[in-house]
Amino acid sequence: MGETTESGLPRVVAIAWGTHAAPQRGPARGLSHERIVERAIEIADEDGLAALTMQRLAESLGFTTMSLYRYVANKDELLMLMAGSEVLLPARVEPAADWRDRLRVWASQLRSTYQAHPWMLEIVRGPVSVLLPGSVEIVDRGLEAVDGLDLTDQERIGIILAVSSYVSAFATLERDLAGQEDLEFGPEAMSELGEVITPARLPFAAPLFLSGGYVGGPVTEETQGVDFEYAFGLELLIEGLAARADARQARPTRR
Repeated sequence: MGETTESGLPRVVAIAWGTHAAPQRGPARGLSHERIVERAIEIADEDGLAALTMQRLAESLGFTTMSLYRYVANKDELLMLMAGSEVLLPARVEPAADWRDRLRVWASQLRSTYQAHPWMLEIVRGPVSVLLPGSVEIVDRGLEAVDGLDLTDQERIGIILAVSSYVSAFATLERDLAGQEDLEFGPEAMSELGEVITPARLPFAAPLFLSGGYVGGPVTEETQGVDFEYAFGLELLIEGLAARADARQARPTRR
């Protein structure tokens, strides 16, 4: 869990919420937790997480590396503060009337956050990270999305986890695919692979591959890539939740 405050709260959580007092003395008084985190995010956005070192961060702020350690205990603490910062999130919007639309908007905001800051996907999440301001804000928006549905608290958290995990998994796929060329095979290449990917060997996957619907086939309106697949998967989650809600509402009331 790392260092804790006198109250027992994880130090990084206290820093993130502003309840942990910043150093008051020394040559680094021009620094602040907010300024350090903001600049670290800028570096990660520009050049990726691998480019973020404590030395580069300190130099870009005009201070020594040792000065940073008066504010953040180590790089792991810095990374957690970055990923848990509210400044990463898009502005909150007026909620739609229908919970399905609210859930779509919430998922879309999560996706756009990962697209704008793909380095977030590299930072390990855990029981401490979910207490940070950005994480709690994400949960709050998710709870707003399903407000009004007949759900237990545990079910609400389950929905938040299911949808956010789906979005982060898809964002990871998008990050991995970024910059890679789409494969499109000619007849000879399809024929060569067709000799080993056969219906006898792979009865369900082979027909899909041979039709060009798996990989290597032409991109058409029917094969719209990750945007179509993302929307399709999200709708499955929403439809499943809607069916569950309808079934619960249809149950006879016990007297």
